[in-house]
Amino acid sequence: MLTRFAVAPSGFKESLSARAAADAIAAGVRRVVPDAEIDLIPLVDGGEGTAAALAASTGGRLVALPATGPVGEPVGTHFALLGSRDTAVVEMAAVAGLSLVPHSLRDPGATTTYGVGELIRAALDTGVRRILVGCGDSGTSDGGAGALQALGARLLDADGFELPHGGRELIRLHRIDPTGLDARLAETELLVACNPYNVLCGERGVARVFGPQKGATPAQVEELSAGLENWAYVLKRDLSVTSDLYGGPGTGASGGLGAGLAALGARLLPRFDVLLDHLDLDARLARADLVLTAEGALDLQTPRGKIPAEVARRAKLHGRPVLALAGTLGEGAHTVPGVDAFTGILPAPMALAEALVRGSELLTDATERALRMILLGARLPVHTEVAADVPVEVSGTQRPSSVR
Repeated sequence: MLTRFAVAPSGFKESLSARAAADAIAAGVRRVVPDAEIDLIPLVDGGEGTAAALAASTGGRLVALPATGPVGEPVGTHFALLGSRDTAVVEMAAVAGLSLVPHSLRDPGATTTYGVGELIRAALDTGVRRILVGCGDSGTSDGGAGALQALGARLLDADGFELPHGGRELIRLHRIDPTGLDARLAETELLVACNPYNVLCGERGVARVFGPQKGATPAQVEELSAGLENWAYVLKRDLSVTSDLYGGPGTGASGGLGAGLAALGARLLPRFDVLLDHLDLDARLARADLVLTAEGALDLQTPRGKIPAEVARRAKLHGRPVLALAGTLGEGAHTVPGVDAFTGILPAPMALAEALVRGSELLTDATERALRMILLGARLPVHTEVAADVPVEVSGTQRPSSVR
């Protein structure tokens, strides 16, 4: 009998925070197993909610302040001071995230990371020795140029004029003047928690992979890609960077913010290695009879550094079964390593706007449906062989099978 559940979801972009998703799944579990022991483990990947989650898990606090938002207007934002008091967490999504860009202004050629640099500067003012920058859920594609400007670098065109904000301006970058960079950066450890699969340039460059999600047209994608290639070239030349800014792991994080910060000496680290150490995740997964994870989409991108794949990988180290729930099921949903069963949360076709508003309700109902089917399957005799390593879709009619 299933009695112990580990609920370890990501957030659903523009719909549910990771905590809200965990609460919704738990509500669905309790409909089926009222006395269940549920360990809520809302997970962050560097995107929305990262600062708050790490502050809460370490006994730290959030510091609220205004800063420049992605479209150039002031926004209320925050960074975290961890309980150790020597580390600050800057969440780029809290000041330059896609959710802060109105739909009518979604132009990644114009949005800026200037506010990220302002948050880093504010964190430096507290005297911390280490700053962790969480990358994810960005609404920008400026390579971190805005952040460097906020930290004192001057980005100049061929006539010596300062470049305006936005990724489309990078193609005109001629020279970087670093003399005004905040001197405290040299005395502070700068870490970037990022998806190592995201690279700055090339066919899998960040503008081509994520630009359309942020509102870029095909022509803008090529414009942004060319600008980021020029950005990498000038960064390496003028800041004497020896690492690979074009295709190095994580350089494309948050619209290329990874590359910009790497040019300042930041270390780009796999986000889960940095973020999950604070949550004792492995031990908590090991105690569960069933692990439930979730994200907005389950598809070919999921194994490339997404939370459900990381949860499944770690759960399998302890032999724990994994159920994944997703807002949408795309190509490759059935190929995510370690996921034993999966389901979409939509009971019928509906408009995206409605699905976003009803996210909590849909996730709770889908959890209940999936868990009832799993428990029914556990009580039925198995008369046919089922491929052991193929995840089973527990709703719909595409893959009828016993659920073990």
